[in-house]
Amino acid sequence: MISSRERLIVALDVSSSAEAQQIVTCLGESIQIYKVGMQLYTAEGPQIVRDLVAAGRRVFLDLKYHDIPNTVAAAVREAAQLGVSMLTVHASGGTKMLRAATEAARVDISGRGESSQTLTAGVTRELRLKVLAVTVLTSMDESDVNEIGVETALRDQVVRLASLAIKAGCDGVVSSAQEARSLRDQLGPEFLIVTPGVRPPGSTHGDQARVVTPAEAIRAGATHIVVGRPITAATDPPVAADQILQEIEATALAR
Repeated sequence: MISSRERLIVALDVSSSAEAQQIVTCLGESIQIYKVGMQLYTAEGPQIVRDLVAAGRRVFLDLKYHDIPNTVAAAVREAAQLGVSMLTVHASGGTKMLRAATEAARVDISGRGESSQTLTAGVTRELRLKVLAVTVLTSMDESDVNEIGVETALRDQVVRLASLAIKAGCDGVVSSAQEARSLRDQLGPEFLIVTPGVRPPGSTHGDQARVVTPAEAIRAGATHIVVGRPITAATDPPVAADQILQEIEATALAR
């Protein structure tokens, strides 16, 4: 079972470590997992990940790796060494790249390679980070997908890429909740679905095209939701986070 606190990932879409740490301190123990994306990672580098992990927070590294298999595998190994809990790769990178990423995720902190657990200094630690494949960005709609040469329906493209990723060994996918139900129905229950583009009722959509509420995402089958500005830019971030956590818990209990 995944707890409500584990289901909510707060996006640290800010430009400095100081801003990120202020958010983490403000939210306190209510949030366990934070997303570090391109903006913050480019500004601060791997040290921000080290700092969050050292503070007892779990990190979802959302850099969406998409390159030749060897390059992606090397990047995933480095992320494992940093103590990252989850990271993203693009499903459109293909089977070879996806397999290289999932194999690289199975390493111990000495880089020797382990399938699940390793014993270091007398302490058994789970070091297996989760590899999530990005299907279609939630900022894209049907016309955007068609523009880049995908002639199938957006929903079909999401399911196709997700199926490819799961077969290649990925732990889950990143997709809009609008496609989550189809993913569950066609691919089964045994994988993670992380859903960005989540907005509480009444929030602005920003640059997201396929938006749902926290309750809609959980009902559709999402295991985790990513929320940024509705929490981090709120007048009272802890209250905003608590309201979303309550919505997640109530929806999960009702399923």
